[in-house]
Amino acid sequence: MAARISTYSALLDFFTSSKHTFQILHSISSRASSMPKLLAAPPGSPPKPLHILDSSFNPPTLAHHRIILTSLLSAQQNFAKPDLPSPQQTPRLLLLLATQNADKAAKPASFPERLAMMELFASSILSSLSPPLSNELVIDIGVTKHPYFVDKSASIAQEAIYEREGQSEQIHLIGYDTLTRLLSPKYYLGTTLASLVPFLGKHRLEVTYRTDDKWGDRGAQDGFVRGIGEGRLCVRDGMAVEGGSEVGSLEEYGGVKAWVTEGRIVMVEGRKEGEEVVSSTKVREAVKKGDEEALRQLVDKGVGKFISERGLYLDE
Repeated sequence: MAARISTYSALLDFFTSSKHTFQILHSISSRASSMPKLLAAPPGSPPKPLHILDSSFNPPTLAHHRIILTSLLSAQQNFAKPDLPSPQQTPRLLLLLATQNADKAAKPASFPERLAMMELFASSILSSLSPPLSNELVIDIGVTKHPYFVDKSASIAQEAIYEREGQSEQIHLIGYDTLTRLLSPKYYLGTTLASLVPFLGKHRLEVTYRTDDKWGDRGAQDGFVRGIGEGRLCVRDGMAVEGGSEVGSLEEYGGVKAWVTEGRIVMVEGRKEGEEVVSSTKVREAVKKGDEEALRQLVDKGVGKFISERGLYLDE
């Protein structure tokens, strides 16, 4: 794995100094796995759709794993027939790491270490799936310099392997907290959501429920999304929030009801009520306490072994 980290470090240095804003560093599948290298076009055919998980992966957790499986197992319904799907129908997964500050030391784990963990995580994802999807799925490990959602999406869409006459659909796997930030006018020029119209006209969001008290219960989160579908948006200090007296017209903020009514934004199951919270923060806390049993409940086996061998998160 030391060789992997060294290679990822070199690839990251090249990417940082290049004009590219998005780059696939490595692609793996059950059919082949090789040392990461710069790929003009990863193996396989252009995906439709492309499932994207954008995270800091510090480290990747079983919560990330569950989100991905929920999405891919839904896609697996397209593989129910004995005959394999055409390559154009084969879903693809992108694990995306934002590195806008890649020239600075990343803590607690370096970017090359995170990329190595993402590769181990990707292998675990593949082993969790069954044929024919497990035989056809390709998982890309990519990096982007863009900090903002819409810019990331546009940059990804321009990648040669993801571009097929403008028809390739991105399915972004996000949490409810990310959805509220995405729909917050304060983050956009002119405090308008107009830039989201072309994005959500073409791509989709699968939004995982957040069950902690900060974001309200499922009913509240469903109510927020339902309000979008009914043309309402509650904004407080520039941030989209659920409920309150500041309910206004979605159209006034540049949004459209079709985002929900046409299924561009959908809520999906995440952690169920009563289940233990899994987060990167909890992983780092478990490592610092030396609680190996807790660590096994929070990360995949390969990721946990990597964390222990590298001594990550001990000094946080």
